[in-house]
Amino acid sequence: MFEGQELGGAGVVSRLEAGTAALQAELTGLAPEALDDASLVDGLAALEVAKAACAAAQARLTERLVESRAQAARRLRHEARACADAGDFDGWVLARDRARTLELEPEAPGTLGPRPRAASGGDRDGARSRSARRLTLSRTGLAAEVALARRESPARGSRLATTAVALVRHLPRTLEALSAGVLNERRAEIVVRVTSHLQPSVRSRVDAEVVGAHLDPADAAAGVGGWGDRELERRVRACADRLDAEAAVERCRIAEAERRVTIRPVPDTMALVTALLPVAEAVAVHAALTRAAMSAKALGDERGKGQVMADTLVELVTGQATAVDIPVEVQVVMTDRALLAGDESPAHVPGYGPVPAGWARDLLSRAVHSPSDASRCGGQGGQGDSDGSDGSADAVSPRTAKVWVRRLFTHPRSGTLVAMESTRRLFPEALRRFVVARDGTCRTPWCDAPVAHLDHVVPHANGGATSATNGQGLCVRCNIVKEQPGWRSRVVEPPPVHGDDPPHTVETTTPTGRRYSSTSPPVLPLTDRGEGPSHAQAPRRPAATSQVVVLELYRTVETELAG
Repeated sequence: MFEGQELGGAGVVSRLEAGTAALQAELTGLAPEALDDASLVDGLAALEVAKAACAAAQARLTERLVESRAQAARRLRHEARACADAGDFDGWVLARDRARTLELEPEAPGTLGPRPRAASGGDRDGARSRSARRLTLSRTGLAAEVALARRESPARGSRLATTAVALVRHLPRTLEALSAGVLNERRAEIVVRVTSHLQPSVRSRVDAEVVGAHLDPADAAAGVGGWGDRELERRVRACADRLDAEAAVERCRIAEAERRVTIRPVPDTMALVTALLPVAEAVAVHAALTRAAMSAKALGDERGKGQVMADTLVELVTGQATAVDIPVEVQVVMTDRALLAGDESPAHVPGYGPVPAGWARDLLSRAVHSPSDASRCGGQGGQGDSDGSDGSADAVSPRTAKVWVRRLFTHPRSGTLVAMESTRRLFPEALRRFVVARDGTCRTPWCDAPVAHLDHVVPHANGGATSATNGQGLCVRCNIVKEQPGWRSRVVEPPPVHGDDPPHTVETTTPTGRRYSSTSPPVLPLTDRGEGPSHAQAPRRPAATSQVVVLELYRTVETELAG
């Protein structure tokens, strides 16, 4: 399709776009109902081969982008050395930092590979210094561009970029299998991951012995194409350990240093807390929870085994006698009618997403009138107490949650929060909470990471205001990328739709000139406020905004310090 690349980059890209558009039109016009079962299965197999070939082409394009930036970085490093020789400290710093932003990895340009091994063993933590972590974050710009182009998160973009470099430079037979549709992209990533600790020469030997020796492009189901994920990983790992046993030990040490605990939301107001631990410690934790569950069941506990294990985990980690006594802050955004009049418009938990209004009311009720707390306080529940000083009210009992109610306002149709602003450079606490509630997660397209930094879209040093309009929530990685040379952001104001103000929109321009827009999501579904039985008897607000409330629940627990 792409012969005659002497036409230049623009010609190749034009032909690629034309070929992609033709394929897309062909697939869109596909009529599955006209095919028999055998043809349907054949079509699925053919498309799987096409997907793998596209992934291989993306890998080659990505590697070339990495190499192009590496060449530019090498030129800047030469400039930095010249500045150093001339005693130009400012020029040296500028050229050095610019070179770092163009590189994909901390290693020397053009030699992307495994991390250098530690000089000595015995360091279980293997923790990187703060400066090393800063260096790694300064090299996220290229990965961010790859992520945006592939509509993936920045973390996923980084993995795709390093995978592409490994395939093209060190794993040619795996790349060949991917191009032929023998391996799909997921299995190619398995080979990359399992060999990531090896030196380039050893990595290529593993590729040749495991993939190359069992590759049959004429029969995708034969040899390596017939292995499942676990079989492929087992064979690659066995070969890697045989060729470099020392690296295998080092890999285990590095993996142990990367132990961590993460959390991510799952449906139905639940969340998944995952602990990555060394296998011995993980087995010990699971065994301890199992013993606790079996003991509770033997004593007549009516909860299921899994429920007891989950509750025991929470109680052991938090150090509280019961799971409901956890010191915690929870923000819930909901309409005033959902809170006070039984309206069923879904509420919103920043960083999590929509939750049923009934669940939010139940959370508030349990926080203020916890049975266990009432029994400890002589049977008295929390008493409401409005101070009237800042439009907030709280309900407090000696051991129950303190609930602050703050009023915010949303647009009646779009459901997005309206503006607040400040004359200070740093975002005040109220404005910070407002922006976090409005954005929910990092505003970079396809990122979805939790908000860690409040950022001025137009930098404060360039005259940008500290306001909700000029503010956005970003994760650490995306905020650092935004400040790198060649990246630009601005607030755009699309034309009103049906007479309504548009939601908050930020346009980001990458160093290559590509533009991506990010629109703040509706906090609450207010587009149909006048419809449905729950609004039949509720008077419509004449104001241009709709009132919502943010419930901030703080549970305080008394502690005793041993003398």
